[in-house]
Amino acid sequence: MSKLALVTGAKGGIGSAITKQLVENGYRVIATFVPGNEDCAKEWFDAEGYTEAQVRTLAMDVTNAESCRELLGRMMQEEGTFDVLVNNAGITRDSVFKKMNSEQWSAVIDTNLNSLFNVTQPLFAAMCEKGGGRVINISSVNGIKGQFGQANYSAAKAGMIGFTKALAFEGARSGTTVNAIAPGYTATPMVEKIKPEVLDAIKAEIPMKRLATPEEIAGAVVYLASDVGGYVTGETLSLNGGLYMQ
Repeated sequence: MSKLALVTGAKGGIGSAITKQLVENGYRVIATFVPGNEDCAKEWFDAEGYTEAQVRTLAMDVTNAESCRELLGRMMQEEGTFDVLVNNAGITRDSVFKKMNSEQWSAVIDTNLNSLFNVTQPLFAAMCEKGGGRVINISSVNGIKGQFGQANYSAAKAGMIGFTKALAFEGARSGTTVNAIAPGYTATPMVEKIKPEVLDAIKAEIPMKRLATPEEIAGAVVYLASDVGGYVTGETLSLNGGLYMQ
């Protein structure tokens, strides 16, 4: 029987690569997307060539705690207890702090940080009771080093790392691991829309002189989700090409 994984923000560049590699490694994936994007989700599903046995798409607002609890409770009744949770949903609303408004702040905190409670809390106890699971949170290099114009995003991604460390203590006895991955600049469709001269300047600052690929980030997820990753917990795995070294 296939192991069951939930991936939030599954249609994005990194989320799509994570979903694909989990499927290739024998997981059945519940892939969430923002409600209202049903047509785009179907196009993505068809374009990737998935079957219903491999991937089930799910419209879920990760900022709505009550809705998440209801939907995820139903998913566990229909699909069983999740083995892997990948908290990947995220947005940016960049602005220098002195010009940032409350909507820009709240939208990023709600989607990138509060979603961790909304999605993880309904699943975590069942994982522990089952005898083990994997929670993998997609943070960012900017949650470690900070970034100009991203006070909201950096705060949310740093909070994700603190959440990871604290929850790892609670899951350890049952064999449920909780880890974070902090990607640097990654070659997603969103990043590749940046002006070429700006993108060249970004690459020049990276010791490896290139962007990460979504597949490299997804490979780290698969490792942390695997049996051989079972002794890693409370850690943040940095994949940034040397952009920031601790």
